[in-house]
Amino acid sequence: MPDLPDTSPVPADDRHSGGALPLYRVYDTALLDLDGVVYAGPRAIDHAVEVLAEARAEGMRLAYVTNNASRTPTTVAHHLTELGVPAEPSDVITSAQAAARVVADRVPAGSPVLVIGGAGLVEALTERGLKPVRSLDDGPLAVAQGYDSTVGWTQLAEASYAVAQGLPWVASNTDLTIPTARGTAPGNGTLVAAVRTATGVEPVVAGKPLPPMHRETVIRTGAKRPLVIGDRLDTDIEGAFNGGVDSLLVFTGVTAARDLPSAPPEHRPTYLAADLRGLLRVQPELVAGADGSFGCGGWTATVRDGAVGLGESRGEDPYDGLRALCAAVWAEADASAAEAPDWRKAFTELGL
Repeated sequence: MPDLPDTSPVPADDRHSGGALPLYRVYDTALLDLDGVVYAGPRAIDHAVEVLAEARAEGMRLAYVTNNASRTPTTVAHHLTELGVPAEPSDVITSAQAAARVVADRVPAGSPVLVIGGAGLVEALTERGLKPVRSLDDGPLAVAQGYDSTVGWTQLAEASYAVAQGLPWVASNTDLTIPTARGTAPGNGTLVAAVRTATGVEPVVAGKPLPPMHRETVIRTGAKRPLVIGDRLDTDIEGAFNGGVDSLLVFTGVTAARDLPSAPPEHRPTYLAADLRGLLRVQPELVAGADGSFGCGGWTATVRDGAVGLGESRGEDPYDGLRALCAAVWAEADASAAEAPDWRKAFTELGL
């Protein structure tokens, strides 16, 4: 395994040395989720185009990290460019690429690999010097599975036969659902579950939130101080947690503000923002008071008598208030085995 750059989060003192800095000046690389952060299907998310253009102009590296294994980096980059976010294929990192590296670490160079998936997975395996095949009769030494809309019973059966014979099995990701123009549809995790049920075998999973995806992203970008930006707690934010790096949660996708107070440690982001404009903002410091209170951006949250209360002073950004509220709830919940404090009344005062 190649040595990875040091991606330890920037110490708090360094973030504010010489005056507070916007996030694009604190971190050298933004690791951006796509659907729900940069775009929603065929359209760009509000403010995404101009924010990313400004961050790029100021010298921040932009990398687009997706669990979608069906599309090639070239296809994704073309889509981004059409939306007004100029991107090269090298700016895109997919779970197919992470899965291909995991497979390449387990079999000899040039080995045939049974592909259950689409063009993105085929290209990623070929890039790693492996030979994609479609049948167990072709003598594969491993199985690589990623989402593609063409995957059906025949391919899942082929994967099951191979896995049952003991071949290493790598899944690009296990997202149970995917968003489509018509609604929510089964994702790769649903297809993986079919093979798991048929064989009783668990795959090695490469995509977010697991470490192979973070490893792939860091190798390809050379990031030294990355910031993960996403809209999902269970993939983006947990992936940042597993990688030991900071994260920014935006509320333009699947996560709602109400989901945050009850989040377990691995789902707790470093920063919060309504949308990508938070990347251009100086994020106020979260300060713990001696009385157990937490302050952020003019807001103060304190736990008393089993409930969270907000102080009389109020800041301009309610998401700063949400950070203070969550910090108070999390500190109380982590300090004891008792039920977390009631945060619902304080939450309604944020107006989110």
